Amino acid sequence: MDRIARRIRQGRGAEPADLVLRGGRVFCLVTGAMIPGDVAICGDTIVGIGAEYAGRRVIDVTGAILVPGFIDTHLHIESSLVTPFEFDRCVAPRGVTTAICDPHEIANVAGLDGIRYFLDAATRTVMDIRVMLSSCVPSTAMETAGAALDAGDLAALADHPRVLGLAEFMNYPGVLAGDPGCLAKLSAFAGRHIDGHAPLLSGRDLNAYIAAGIRTEHEATSAAEAREKLQRGLRVLIREGSVSKDLAALAPVLTDTTAPFMCLCTDDRNPLDIAEHGHLDHMIRELIARGCPPLAVYRAASLSGAEAFGLKDRGLIAPGRRADIVVLDGLESCRARLVLCGGVVADDAAFAARQVIAPVARQSVRAPAVTAADFRNPGRSNDSGGTVPVIGILPGKIITEHLRVEVTAQDGDRPPDPARDLARIAVVERHGRNGNIATGFVRGFGMTRGAIASTVCHDHHNIAVAGVDYADMALAANRLGQIEGGFVVAAGGEVLAELPLPVAGLMSLQPFEAVRDRLTALRAAARSLGVVLEEPFLQLAFLALPVIPHLKITDRGLMDVDRFALIG
Repeated sequence: MDRIARRIRQGRGAEPADLVLRGGRVFCLVTGAMIPGDVAICGDTIVGIGAEYAGRRVIDVTGAILVPGFIDTHLHIESSLVTPFEFDRCVAPRGVTTAICDPHEIANVAGLDGIRYFLDAATRTVMDIRVMLSSCVPSTAMETAGAALDAGDLAALADHPRVLGLAEFMNYPGVLAGDPGCLAKLSAFAGRHIDGHAPLLSGRDLNAYIAAGIRTEHEATSAAEAREKLQRGLRVLIREGSVSKDLAALAPVLTDTTAPFMCLCTDDRNPLDIAEHGHLDHMIRELIARGCPPLAVYRAASLSGAEAFGLKDRGLIAPGRRADIVVLDGLESCRARLVLCGGVVADDAAFAARQVIAPVARQSVRAPAVTAADFRNPGRSNDSGGTVPVIGILPGKIITEHLRVEVTAQDGDRPPDPARDLARIAVVERHGRNGNIATGFVRGFGMTRGAIASTVCHDHHNIAVAGVDYADMALAANRLGQIEGGFVVAAGGEVLAELPLPVAGLMSLQPFEAVRDRLTALRAAARSLGVVLEEPFLQLAFLALPVIPHLKITDRGLMDVDRFALIG
């Protein structure tokens, strides 16, 4: 009661506010107006705008524009390759004050222990981290993960104060087929927020999927797909990650009319891309540069996300709202001069004051040692005319092509052919469950020598390795076991570059600046192999995700996603 009374007194000006931001203008996301005057803050709550206030602490923001803190409405913090604490330090100063994460990467390795680690970390960060409980661990029955979570496992955490609902329901074929496990999870979270994940789904199948209780969708990759999903009542999240880059395609859909039903998300973005381009701030700049109205863009960056996920205490700079505020020099430039998260300035002192907890899922890479011979591929008995299925990479997308290419067998093997950009791809089970190894072909890396390998391998996070030299593939894969997972580039019998990710084989224990620098070296090493992709490691990771059309590979073999069937 005293807390509310203090807010009232400070809002009326009867006593000095705890903090006053003086001299700026508030960008109103309801009317589009620029409101001059002070912003008064009591504890973590805004209590006054548009007037003069005395404050126990005053920060001069003369000439600046104040906007609500940005909300990343769907991401996997693990894909930033750092712990939640380093992610906090990396992106909060850029204006991200709320992150709605799905920890299904670590959950696929460590199960509930991984989710609990994120929930515990979320109570200690400067930014506000909210958790969606991972719905697909594993994503399908076509892969070997380190854990499996059913409806009962998830329901046990449903009432945690940091939990918002059920994370992206990737197994849309299971939903449409009425799979009992899928239905049990949907029923357990009926009436709560359930994230969608349905690339290219349309028509009556889309209707049925939404009718299951799905509310949001981040897999739209074209304007037509986004419009159909909006018309069916889904809120569409515009995604711009390190691999999945959908902003350019979806920008024409974002208008003042649609903005209340569109949000921004990064899904998977690493520290090098954040350093070079930015995070949600980058998306805001790009959308405005492409002609989207600033009011629509800033709504999508904050208020629309707050409304979509039921976070009624944020998304506006207004009395009674959480004091998540970004101080900018201009709307178009979107460069944060100052960021407040719940009334706390996101600076070095705030980050140093956090209580950091120990990570989980160490020593999680338990793969068998492999040899060059393990990567031979004799082809399948039903391959006709010498043609084999080939995964075709589409740069900037996680959707792939399902190609067929003629490859002549030599001594019982169909080898890679760098001249035709045909590399071997393999997935090696690394959770110590069965030792599976599956091989196939991939086109799009441009590799002319060596190999790259990773334990970031969506979503089962086995070892994925691509290369044109079997011995280098074996070297890279075995090295991952020695460094507790991560990324490796090898050529000529030597490791050229590596990034250890000892937390579940997904996250570094180093500061994000160190990870950024190692990624720079890794990209350079990959380019020395002839790799043409801007982000080859995350692109490799998505080639193993069997819920994204059209052709993928898991430890159990090649997966025709359209038919939802293993083909070899």
